Amino acid sequence: MNFNATLFGQTVAFILFVWFCMKFVWPPLMNAIEERQKKIADGLADAGRAAKDLELAQVKATEHLKEAKVTANDIIEQANKRKAQIVDEAKAEAQTERAKIIAQGQAEIENERNRLKDDLRKQVASLAIIGAEKILERAIDPEAHSDIVNKLVAEI
Repeated sequence: MNFNATLFGQTVAFILFVWFCMKFVWPPLMNAIEERQKKIADGLADAGRAAKDLELAQVKATEHLKEAKVTANDIIEQANKRKAQIVDEAKAEAQTERAKIIAQGQAEIENERNRLKDDLRKQVASLAIIGAEKILERAIDPEAHSDIVNKLVAEI
């Protein structure tokens, strides 16, 4: 066997093998590689967008929390103002009620005082009649002399 013919045959077989691979094997491999590269690039781009979206969501969440805190503080402030207003209204109502109760008490005291004065006048008049009876040593008829007794009560 001739070394040159073998080498030539192997070269021709290799060239045919390379041509066959370039024509039928290489394009599907390149398409698969390109698709895989595209998927990886898309995945990396999606990951980058997801990271940006996450950062944006965190910023928005922080803003919402700040807004919620401000709103909560406003609500608490309004509640405190309303509480103070209710307390002031209750104090004013209590003062009014206190004044009313004091006025009623003073009116009751005045009525009781007047009643006691009248009772005291009647008792003084009775004592005066008893004293007059003892002085005159005779009985004065209070019904007969009611005008004198009434005059005496009015003077006292």
